[in-house]
Amino acid sequence: MELNDYFQSYQDYFWEWTTDEDVPDSSGYNENNLISIPGIGAVVYRAYLIEILKEFQLMGLPFLTPLLLALYATNEGYLDLKGIKTGIRKHPLASHEYVKHVISPAFQFLETLKSLPAHYKRSKNRVLLLQTIFSGAPAAVSAKQSEYIIKTYLKSPQKLVDAARKTELPVSVFSKHLNILATLNDKFSSARLILEAMKGFKDMPEQEDEVVQEETKVETGKDFIRELIEEPRTFQVGSLIKRIWSGLKIPMRHLSPGEQPIGGISDMTNKGELHRMLLSEFAYEDEIFVSRIANNESLYIQREIPPEENIFQRIILIDTSLKNWGTPKVLAFASAIAVIKHPKAHSECTVFALGQNNIPVSLDNVDQVIDGLNQVSPVLEASQTVDRFLNEEHPQKDLEVFFITHQENIAEQNLQKVIHENRDRLKFLITTSADGELNFYKHHQGTRKHIQKMRLPLKELWANPPKRSRENNFHNSGIKTLVPKNYPLLFPTPKDRIQTFLYEGDFYILSNKKQLLKTYLSDNYYNRNIYQNISTQKGCEVITEKISVKPRGQFALAKDKAGNYILAQYQPDKKILSKLNLNLKEYSEMNLTGYNIPQDFNLIYFNRNFYLYRSEVFTVFKISIEGELSIESVKNHNEIIKNGIKTDVELRKLKNKGTKILNNFNKIGINSVEELVIDKFALGSRSENVYSLTRNYEKIQVFANQNKNKFTFDDGSEIITDLRGMLTFISSNKNIPVFYMPSTHYGYMALATEKEFGGSEYYLPKDSKLKIRETDEMYREYMEAFIKHVLEYGA
Repeated sequence: MELNDYFQSYQDYFWEWTTDEDVPDSSGYNENNLISIPGIGAVVYRAYLIEILKEFQLMGLPFLTPLLLALYATNEGYLDLKGIKTGIRKHPLASHEYVKHVISPAFQFLETLKSLPAHYKRSKNRVLLLQTIFSGAPAAVSAKQSEYIIKTYLKSPQKLVDAARKTELPVSVFSKHLNILATLNDKFSSARLILEAMKGFKDMPEQEDEVVQEETKVETGKDFIRELIEEPRTFQVGSLIKRIWSGLKIPMRHLSPGEQPIGGISDMTNKGELHRMLLSEFAYEDEIFVSRIANNESLYIQREIPPEENIFQRIILIDTSLKNWGTPKVLAFASAIAVIKHPKAHSECTVFALGQNNIPVSLDNVDQVIDGLNQVSPVLEASQTVDRFLNEEHPQKDLEVFFITHQENIAEQNLQKVIHENRDRLKFLITTSADGELNFYKHHQGTRKHIQKMRLPLKELWANPPKRSRENNFHNSGIKTLVPKNYPLLFPTPKDRIQTFLYEGDFYILSNKKQLLKTYLSDNYYNRNIYQNISTQKGCEVITEKISVKPRGQFALAKDKAGNYILAQYQPDKKILSKLNLNLKEYSEMNLTGYNIPQDFNLIYFNRNFYLYRSEVFTVFKISIEGELSIESVKNHNEIIKNGIKTDVELRKLKNKGTKILNNFNKIGINSVEELVIDKFALGSRSENVYSLTRNYEKIQVFANQNKNKFTFDDGSEIITDLRGMLTFISSNKNIPVFYMPSTHYGYMALATEKEFGGSEYYLPKDSKLKIRETDEMYREYMEAFIKHVLEYGA
């Protein structure tokens, strides 16, 4: 194969040779110095492509097109593989039977390459990656021909001008290029298989650690650490990190060959390729020369690839068992972040919280740190989880594991045994204590070495926790927090309403807030000895909101065959009849002036139709629910009359039923007797298992800061208000699940989570699957825990 045959470009193909005039080439030939994809962007500069091909010289050059696609898939930054795939599918030959079936698996393999961690796609690791995958594919040319092609290019790079002239693409070439990638997809169906193959393809030389011993100087701008300090929930962690940095003496990274200085003795190696051998080595006689090669005494120039990181993964395990709760856990997370975010740290790092199970933890932003701090486990010690993590779930050898636990835990027999048995993999051990002491140990050649002790002045560092200013946070955003359409418990039913309906045995309310609500009667409606007046009826759920209707005239409600709610409206004064599909928002109306409809006719629903009706008359008007709005005169009969009487009787059960909803949220806080205060009312126990909002007479000691409908306490806990009559409680302690409480002036209260309910049956949804619990238990476990967590912040 000749030079031009290998680098040949084709008509209507996805890639082409182009020229970047701003980038001169060291060969002196500056034309056709870049391969790019029209409409997508650059793939690779010619100079770098040649350096890559040199690495394939001894094993044979791979086909150029699959190599280019692999290079593109391993480029950094935004990649548009979908755009390339679309362009290939538009090629005239893409419909050929030998081509169309291999496009998807080919690009599936490219997506797998794209998904690899970034450090596997840089510098020397990238070369190793490409060599690994293409070692499983047929070479385009033999090793001997590869050497010839490379030498020809180095001697006369201008010969590429012929390859840049596009020729017609044979279907066999098109099929072969994609088939290679499809075959690789079968061999490397996942990123894990590729990484395992890389580890077996070439042994990486071991390097000494670089240990950071000097005091670290850090910029004090608005960085991640500053964000942690300014957030009350992460203040304690953030305030420790820079103090830990100042004395940290553990290695921040491992050096790879590519990071060694280039040039001089430090760039020499005792193994390599013949064309990299020092010229002086050839001066020896043959026998001595062969002997030196056999004993690895010959010297080679290791001038291969730009600096890079080793294939290396660092894992930090944080013990969340009982002894590591509280201050020790804060120290543990501060130590972990100090290692991960250290200015000289470049290694890939993964964090797990270990208790009963191992839970992946991300520490890249404030919210993730808060979530991590809320990870707790009730187990006494985590030895079983550590052992399972190292020997069953992550048995691979290319890991450097940090284990952070309480100082007393390492004396525990089971944990001590696990640490000793895995000392070759638990490279660093960090211990914490409640008084701020950190101890760093390193396992080296089977023994544990104490690196350093660090005592953090917790009282000094935590002396001034940040406080959210009420003035600065009051209405500081124009965005209202979104609330759900419905909750696990029912809304209190409003007293103010436009009209109440009975449809197919179900009660509906058209409220003054332009909502369609569905409500129920209690199953114990007739047992007046058990329930208060309010409890004869249940609360309501929202069917639809923001109904575009004027509160005038008469209304009737039904469903069409498709299940859509249809609201009919009749305005006698204007003689206008209208129909609104509440689901599809379709509206139609007609003028009834010529129909001579008496003023005392009422709009009702009966038997799949609307009627303008009065019981004493002979003729009534029927209005169809389905299709276009129309009206016709029909004979009145007894069934309509009976239905009307029955409907009136049933609707009287809901007459004047409803409760006063609390929706004036000027202030929310906690009073001196640790009760939740909402405006003028405090939530307290009135008797066993009975809680309600009544007038507050105690001093409010903690206020929440208001931002529209969200009230936030200094610890980060939130209460979101809903004017329809509901409160959502979100604690900053993630062990307290989100829970809900109705906001009403009158009647017994209820609390509910997504799984449990306690309180008045009034708020329990019909056919609910929530677990029913005692109200006192629900209050202690959720509301009381919420209040105590707020009060304990900063104490």
